[in-house]
Order: sequence, then C-alpha cells, then structure tokens
Amino acid sequence: MADENENEASEPEDAMRKTEEQEARELDFILDIPLELSVELGKTRMLVNDLLQLGQGSIIELNKLAGEPLEVYINRKLIARGEVVVVNEKFGVRLTDVITPIDRVKSLASENQ
Repeated sequence: MADENENEASEPEDAMRKTEEQEARELDFILDIPLELSVELGKTRMLVNDLLQLGQGSIIELNKLAGEPLEVYINRKLIARGEVVVVNEKFGVRLTDVITPIDRVKSLASENQ
C-alpha cells in the first residue's frame, strides 16, 4: 500500500515538472524573437523643395524642446520615455517613464478605432 501512495504522490509532481519544462521551452522561444527598438528625438514636416535644399551643415528644427524626454518605441509602439546619456563614448537612453502594459493595450485599442 505504501508503494501505491508514493506512486500517486509522484504523478502530480511529474506532471508539474513537465509543465515547468514546457513553460521554460516556450519562454526560450519567445526570448529569441527579434524586436526593432528605436528612439525618437523629435519630428518635423518639410516640403520636397526644402528637403532638396539640405546639405552638410544644414539644421533641421524639430518639434521638441530642449530637455524634453525622448520617446522609446518597440516595433513602432511607444513603450517608454527617457533622457540621453553617454556610455563609453556612445549615446544611450536612461528610461525615466515606462508605459504600463495596460496603457500600451489601451493605445493599441485606440489606434484600431
């Protein structure tokens, strides 16, 4: 009888272990999906004529004020805002405001209307 009880107790543990292993494999699959991250300093609109006049040293005025946060996008969806930092002589972004998952879902819903 003791053996039967041990077998019954181990079956749920085996099932739980298999589920955890399956979840780990699924997570590994998701972790390998490439995403496009972009950081937007600002935007502007211009005429084709103005575009053709651009040359080295030209200045393009953007719609953002100095000191305003940059916008961080993943696959063209806003996920955070931040500020410019320099790391090992390269530009980086320090995130100052991360959009909550609920707000991201709401923004997706509003885009589809």
